[in-house]
Amino acid sequence: MKIACIQMDIAFGEPGKNRDKVIKFTEEAAQSKADVIVFPEMWNIGYALDQMDQLADRNGEKTKQLLIRLAKNYQVNIIGGSVATKKGNQFYNTMYGVNRKGEIVSDYDKVHLFQLMDEHLYLEKGQSLNIFEIDNICCGGVICYDIRFPEWIRIHSVKGAKIIFVVAQWPKKRIDHWQLLLRARAIENQCFVVAVNRVGIDPNNEFNGHSMVISPWGKLLIGNETKEGVFYTNLEIQEVDLIRQRIPVFQDRRKDLY
Repeated sequence: MKIACIQMDIAFGEPGKNRDKVIKFTEEAAQSKADVIVFPEMWNIGYALDQMDQLADRNGEKTKQLLIRLAKNYQVNIIGGSVATKKGNQFYNTMYGVNRKGEIVSDYDKVHLFQLMDEHLYLEKGQSLNIFEIDNICCGGVICYDIRFPEWIRIHSVKGAKIIFVVAQWPKKRIDHWQLLLRARAIENQCFVVAVNRVGIDPNNEFNGHSMVISPWGKLLIGNETKEGVFYTNLEIQEVDLIRQRIPVFQDRRKDLY
């Protein structure tokens, strides 16, 4: 499975510019025969949270229409990062996934809101897991701060996920945490972790990428890129079963105690 990680510089509060960039990067990745294209967190408006009422995508309709069209046109799976959405009178940080047929397979609202970036002041918490299939492979999807909750990632793996997609706007000043946490999540869950971060600056933070793809054994397949661009790697999905047989962590869990 060929993965394309789209490490974008997101224009703050400018959904039109960001939409154009998503189209351009999708075309580029599709021409390189990617099977799955992954975008970063809140790519439509960045963290312009105080402009959500004017800029958030109502019910995610514009985003879903765009991703469906691109997925069908290029016959590619898209993990559409996440976008700011408005549902009723409330706002969410929402991940969408679309398969090659243009079917929405993932619709996930971020469960853990990050107080240091004021999410709790503007957004509502999600209420569900994010388990889905692409190309007959069970996957999970989470957003940024979610990776600091190992029990949240574990439950996706327990329910069968062999790939965990992580989309983020993780600031440069804490990038060492990003790197360590992601490798730990891959090793302890014996799964692939595909994590896409943004680059660039906004009024409050600087972002330096380091999007990561990590094997179930903890091997870094992508990890040191700091510029905007598309970065590729291939996943050998059978590695998941081989490593889970080699060290049977899931069999050895003490479900009677935890």
